[in-house]
Amino acid sequence: MSTDQFPKDGYGFRDPEAFAHNLARIMEEAGKAASAYLKPREEGKASFDFADGAGDMAKVLSRVAEYWLSDPERTVAAESTLVSSYIDLWSNSLKRMMGEPTRPTIEPEPGDKRFVDPQWSENQFFDFLKQFYLVTSRWAVEMAENAQDGVDEHTRQKAAFYTRQIANALAPSNFVLTNPELLRETLETNGENLVRGMHMLAEDIEAGHGDLKIRQSSPGDFRLGENLATTPGKVIHQNGLCQVIQYAPTTDTVLKRPLLIVPPWINKFYILDLTREKSFIRWCVEQGHTVFVISWVNPGKAHARKSFEHYMREGVLEAVDVAMKVTGADGVDTIGYCVGGTILAVTLAWMAAKKDDRIKTATFFATQVDFTHAGDLKVFVDEEQIADLEYKMKMRGYLEGKTMSSAFNMLRANDLIWPYIIGNYMKGKEPSAFDLLYWNADATRMPAANHAFYLRNCYLKNKLASGEMEIAGVRLDLRKCKIPIYNLATREDHIAPPRSVFYGSSFFGGKVTFVLTGSGHIAGVINPPSRNKYQYWTGPAPKGDAYDAWAAKAREHPGSWWPHWQAWIEKTNTVRVKPPKMGAGKFKPIEDAPGSYVRVKA
Repeated sequence: MSTDQFPKDGYGFRDPEAFAHNLARIMEEAGKAASAYLKPREEGKASFDFADGAGDMAKVLSRVAEYWLSDPERTVAAESTLVSSYIDLWSNSLKRMMGEPTRPTIEPEPGDKRFVDPQWSENQFFDFLKQFYLVTSRWAVEMAENAQDGVDEHTRQKAAFYTRQIANALAPSNFVLTNPELLRETLETNGENLVRGMHMLAEDIEAGHGDLKIRQSSPGDFRLGENLATTPGKVIHQNGLCQVIQYAPTTDTVLKRPLLIVPPWINKFYILDLTREKSFIRWCVEQGHTVFVISWVNPGKAHARKSFEHYMREGVLEAVDVAMKVTGADGVDTIGYCVGGTILAVTLAWMAAKKDDRIKTATFFATQVDFTHAGDLKVFVDEEQIADLEYKMKMRGYLEGKTMSSAFNMLRANDLIWPYIIGNYMKGKEPSAFDLLYWNADATRMPAANHAFYLRNCYLKNKLASGEMEIAGVRLDLRKCKIPIYNLATREDHIAPPRSVFYGSSFFGGKVTFVLTGSGHIAGVINPPSRNKYQYWTGPAPKGDAYDAWAAKAREHPGSWWPHWQAWIEKTNTVRVKPPKMGAGKFKPIEDAPGSYVRVKA
């Protein structure tokens, strides 16, 4: 049935008997889902740990409520704002019922995909419901953001974040009876969609060992080494913390200095080697780089004491040694992505203190070295929350991969959570194959010592930027890092906001080229020239905290930033030589890329 037929056909059941039969099947599948949730908890393999987060949320929101309710004048002003919006909405709705032309009291934000179905505007009931929700949710978020006396900035940030999460969860688009598209689907199929959805829900709870592991991509469509991470190469070195992969050359000559990529350990390196078309690693090889990549171990209890120092020594520094011994070069070019960039910056400062100049250039992808403007992830970082997290990590020796995955998904809940709740469990449709979301669901764990150090010293105390961080007895000073730096930020980044990345540029002692690219933390980086998507901006040298001023003067360029980066790096790495052999006789190849470490599931 088409959308425009829906109001004419009404809301009656197509086949009441079939619907009643399916209702019984829905209840049966719901029982299986409940069993999948409860069984691990009855066996002591999982816990009812949602109360901790709920407790913090209640405490934070109560602080905001106390502010607004403690002053009668303030209370009346807040209530008046909401009631006035309700009156406008009601008045407009009555006019529309009487056939008078009206304009919406409120519209969804640009890019809000929850209300794209025509019935959200054409049907008066759903239109009123939509606008009532938008008025209420925006008012609630504003109340959280505007609380003042006695409510510190961190509490306001947490309150606004929690309020948005509650508002996202309560959106009318998330319920069958209040979502026109879901209601049509349910009535037309006599509830078959909900039967399929409840069955998928039970499967996903079982796959999550008692927790809901939302499937964001069809799980059987991707295989590492076959259609993902297919760039030819060999693992030529490994230790207990990482494997080092060397990729096979495809050009007659290569740049003399090799390129070492330091990916984040909070997810897997093959984000840089997705499909053949999207692979940054393959593209670099084709430009004449001898590429080495660190593939971090997916840590278990045995890695509990692995610290930032271990990741620096056994990861970055060992990989630098390997790359230089294989190529015979006098140094390396480096790339660090996200927290991989943070550990690279730490390494640069440590090497500067040791007068070690083997790293000749550094490129940072969506990397923070200063955490003043770190965005919504700071919601999860305060003394109480870190202490609780440290206790839980101490029990296991590591942080569960699903914990970080859930935090990242919550930053974009209306893109990464609720569309899949609706599509999977209410429409009963298997998600399509999407390499990026398959990678996103392939979570990794974090060792306790490393993660606790990172949260405390970076997010909580911002010690790297302030010059107070110590690694292996060495106090780190980023100003001593005077090598050329290419610092890439993504405009819509929720993890490393562009303002934060820009401000971080000012802490290095050498020349920094700051580049802004379109899209977000992943898509902005993984943007091959062949796709001709998005754009990037270049401008004057970054200074201080003046991101807005820089953006106002920046020059926009269509397409991928990759060729711009290649031109930048070739200015400092001009000599070309014959490609080195795999391992160059010094390192015996262990296995084919992408290696075994990346295949370990969390």
